[in-house]
Amino acid sequence: MIINSARFVISNSDVRKCPDDQRHEYAFIGRSNVGKSSLINMLTGRKSLAMTSSTPGKTLLINHFMVNDEWYIVDLPGYGYARRGKEGREKIQKIIESYILNRSQMTNLFLLIDSRHEPQKIDMEFIEWLGENGVPFSIVFTKADKLGKVACKRNIASYCTHLLEMWEELPPVFVTSSETGEGRENLLDYIEQLNRLPLE
Repeated sequence: MIINSARFVISNSDVRKCPDDQRHEYAFIGRSNVGKSSLINMLTGRKSLAMTSSTPGKTLLINHFMVNDEWYIVDLPGYGYARRGKEGREKIQKIIESYILNRSQMTNLFLLIDSRHEPQKIDMEFIEWLGENGVPFSIVFTKADKLGKVACKRNIASYCTHLLEMWEELPPVFVTSSETGEGRENLLDYIEQLNRLPLE
């Protein structure tokens, strides 16, 4: 897929105020500081479409970006940022859950996981919640350039083995690097395939 245009459309905290049209939406989510904004910028080829920050937990809203005037990338708040406090975390959780469970246009949720880390309890609990609610999702391992190829493959294989203890089969898995562009074509090809399907 060739990206000809990508532009910011709207930010809000209320799923009812999301764009009122019938286009495919692909939501991106992950723990704070997983590289979500950088990945969105890499995918769209726009360096500052999604605002990156060295401060974890910066995304607090549902952000819609229109791509090729045909479909949306949705940047969701990161979950599990401890320094936000219990009340703040619960507020973010409500925003995330209301979008994921109520937005019929969401065709797929891309769950981002830092390839450098061992399986984290918070990610596993979130994956379990997605399964319980029948949410279509894929796993995107980020920051693959930060590890050697052998170490990266080993970490991802370990993660997948861990997941198969809970799941009969794995969801689609992608390995990416915002620095090198690794995984960009695979992700965009997958989105292009899903774009051909009718919205349910």
